[in-house]
Amino acid sequence: MNLAPGNTPLVRLDRLSSRPGVTLWAKLEGYNPSGSAKDRTAHALLAAARLQPGATIVESSSGNLGVALAREAVLGSWTFHCVVDPRANRGSVATMRAFGAIVHEVTAPDAATGDWLIARQRRVAELLRELPDAVCLDQYSNEAAFTAHDEGTMREIYEQLGRAPDHLFVAVSTTGTIGGCLRRIRREGWSTQVTAVDAEGSVLFDGARGPRHLPGFGAGSVPALAASVTPDRLLRLSDRDSVAGARLLARSEGILCGASGGAVVAGVEKLLPELAGDVVLVLHDGGSHYLDTIFNDDWVEETL
Repeated sequence: MNLAPGNTPLVRLDRLSSRPGVTLWAKLEGYNPSGSAKDRTAHALLAAARLQPGATIVESSSGNLGVALAREAVLGSWTFHCVVDPRANRGSVATMRAFGAIVHEVTAPDAATGDWLIARQRRVAELLRELPDAVCLDQYSNEAAFTAHDEGTMREIYEQLGRAPDHLFVAVSTTGTIGGCLRRIRREGWSTQVTAVDAEGSVLFDGARGPRHLPGFGAGSVPALAASVTPDRLLRLSDRDSVAGARLLARSEGILCGASGGAVVAGVEKLLPELAGDVVLVLHDGGSHYLDTIFNDDWVEETL
């Protein structure tokens, strides 16, 4: 059996808000085969690459794409090397290894910027020189990521809701998800207002570099994909906002989401007085890999 990504649930959130005139919906990307929206991205990147069995893939990941590619590598008979940094959830790293991925963890951030992503990308470049015929799919510049969320995520939201939502909230990092959703919305002429939820300390959309502790949320260098992404609104939230949002969702709706999903929940709560109609929250992953971090009081107090 080959479980394909996509067709994830869109569920109504009745307890998070009872504000008249607003209906909240969550797109639960944690229901993808390996647990995140990155299943869509990985599948699209590999479909575009058309690799033969026996190929070697090298990629940088904060966690979720690495898990998704590790699973796809099993199905395609490829060898997968993933470069991570210490912020990656230990559960995600363990899952990659369970699928047979070879994990390389950088031990220090980039000396000039203090950024972990730049350090990861440098290690990817080294591995491409060391490994004969290895390929990098490059999730940061590959427009197949847009295709995945144009033809997948946003199309599904429209079909499941039966109409275009009035508002869409999406957390950003590589900007693949939000970029793909924006492509479909603007091509179809829908009036959906799209809010990018970014991390404080992220350099996306002319942000000021600062400390960030949560994987897969925000960016320390601007990915090539971001050049064509222009959201209707930008909202920057702190790490503690993300924690609060994730815990609020868990204790009001019984849904565990990850760090970026927590930021989306916090963003909607912040802007709720300004919203009307159908509001869709894209929750990129589930919360099971975050039990030792954002759902752990000791970790939060020590780290944030």
